[in-house]
Amino acid sequence: MAVRQADVVLVGGGVMSATLGMMLKQLDPSLDIVMVERLDHVAHESTDGWNNAGTGHAGYCELNYTPETDDGDVTIERALKINAQFEVSLQFWSYLVEQGVLPDPKSFINRTPHQSFVWGEKDVAFLKRRHEKLSAHHLFREMEYSESPDVLEKWMPLVVNHRDPMQRVAATRINHGSDVDFGSLTRSMVKWLETQDNFELMLSCPVHYIDQRDNGRWKVRVKNQKTGELTKLEAGFVFLGAGGGALPLLQKSGIDEARGYGGFPVSGQWLVCGKPDIVQQHNSKVYGKAPIGAPPMSVPHLDTRIINGEPALLFGPFAGFTTRFLKQGSIFDLIGSVRTTNLKPMLSVSKSNMDLTRYLIGEVFQSHSDRVSSLRNFFPDAREDDWELQMAGQRVQIIKETEDGGGKLEFGTEIVAAKDGTLAALLGASPGASTAANAMLDVLERCFPEKMKSAQWQDRIRDLVPSYGQSLVEDEALLNKVRERTLSTLKLA
Repeated sequence: MAVRQADVVLVGGGVMSATLGMMLKQLDPSLDIVMVERLDHVAHESTDGWNNAGTGHAGYCELNYTPETDDGDVTIERALKINAQFEVSLQFWSYLVEQGVLPDPKSFINRTPHQSFVWGEKDVAFLKRRHEKLSAHHLFREMEYSESPDVLEKWMPLVVNHRDPMQRVAATRINHGSDVDFGSLTRSMVKWLETQDNFELMLSCPVHYIDQRDNGRWKVRVKNQKTGELTKLEAGFVFLGAGGGALPLLQKSGIDEARGYGGFPVSGQWLVCGKPDIVQQHNSKVYGKAPIGAPPMSVPHLDTRIINGEPALLFGPFAGFTTRFLKQGSIFDLIGSVRTTNLKPMLSVSKSNMDLTRYLIGEVFQSHSDRVSSLRNFFPDAREDDWELQMAGQRVQIIKETEDGGGKLEFGTEIVAAKDGTLAALLGASPGASTAANAMLDVLERCFPEKMKSAQWQDRIRDLVPSYGQSLVEDEALLNKVRERTLSTLKLA
């Protein structure tokens, strides 16, 4: 069996691995990096444009990032955090565009206003309070609010035309929101990486075995699905950025930090309209409130999308239950992830989330008419014949062990790293790809601590992300400076 020595092995050809690989190559071009991907092309699972919302998740329109408290107030801390994290991604992409590493930004990111839309007295009061709190902060100062039908007709004509005039509605808008084709972005990054010395991309090569040697280096065995060739990789650092497939690989690694983690897989579907006369009437991402019991990935939204350069209109996603951890995974993924260390947390979560289970089952059995009926809450004139169903990607929500030995369902993303810094994995879903740059900076800090403290890496990091080490949440002048640059460079202004 061939043995390939490397400094770094990136498992998965999605946006997370590509971002980390790009950062490492910018910091130290001499690093020998191998990326292994189980499919015969990169960025075609969770990262592909059709498999995610494509929203530059900045907290502008996603109402689940600003939950309502029992006393009717609104908490905005998570929205502030996510917004600042997305600004980190914008800075990183801007640097790569300026250096000619990435192509014309319109090939992967396009200005698309981010809007929230609600109806009914209770939700209108919620949205108004949300706007009051968010717009008082410099990160969200440009957020507009309106209940005027005339104003809303200009903002979102498809949504308000022929709506019941007696229904009370409200909306907010941020003009510099974005639609991101993470698939195109990732493929552009990997294309550049392939031109660099000491970088190898191995396609059609799923990981069959992973184990740490006594000297601290990792053995990673892959098998080429087309040739049958087995290759043993040895590396000082391994990153598991394999989307839903990261959890089983993390468990195979045997690191103590993997104990207690489980996964709750959720599938998704979109209603898609490609008719130009309809698509051209809508240029925004309009998010509403999620149904009771729905997971965050199922917050309904009517979206302008530009995927591989082609515009379309999407509504959804409609969730469903699956036992697969990847869109092209196995029906045995869920049962295969059960361990003695996570059985109790997983059983605890299944027992305490019956409303979620009922919701997912209900979604599975919806008819096309049912789905279009939901769409009409956002597009009253929607016709069934204009829309078709398309599968979205798989998401694996995190199940974490609690102090009492039970389990808790988490709806964010999380980095799990070995205490010796030789292995890290990214688990979870939304906001996911939008905060990839910030997440990978976290990996660098935890797994390359001494190099990150060096003057050389510190200087380079600030080239890549000028705000690094400072708080965009607290520093208004800094935010204004970096935002002016990124909106201009990425053509979002």
